[in-house]
Amino acid sequence: MRRSMAGVADPPRPSEPRRELRTEFAFELPRGYVDDAGVVHQAGTMRLATARDELVPLRDDRVRENAAYLTVVLLARVVTRIGDVTDVHAGVIENLFAADLAFLQDLYRRVNSEGHTRAGVQCPQCGHGFAVDVSGGRLGES
Repeated sequence: MRRSMAGVADPPRPSEPRRELRTEFAFELPRGYVDDAGVVHQAGTMRLATARDELVPLRDDRVRENAAYLTVVLLARVVTRIGDVTDVHAGVIENLFAADLAFLQDLYRRVNSEGHTRAGVQCPQCGHGFAVDVSGGRLGES
């Protein structure tokens, strides 16, 4: 507890630049989700997970029967859009290609554990290290 003497003002505190919290991350699936009409959807968004997002799937009967299903239920909670599909549910995640599921799992880990979508890489020819954004998009876009 800090005490202040009457008539003596606290020294001014240096103002820190306010950092905006990024809660939604755009991505582009490597293969894409193919809907019932045969349309391929690649661009999407994922939001940060809450504690509730990680706890609720543990009560799901599908997860209790098969622990591997946890990934499907969890991703269905945090992926907010894939292309024109805004009702992303477990059935949509189940029908992703394996490469896309692995991509979303890695993206989930990055944004929820590390707080960003960048990965450190190294040029195989010159050995120069640099960061790339693994969330997708086209080269040169940010």
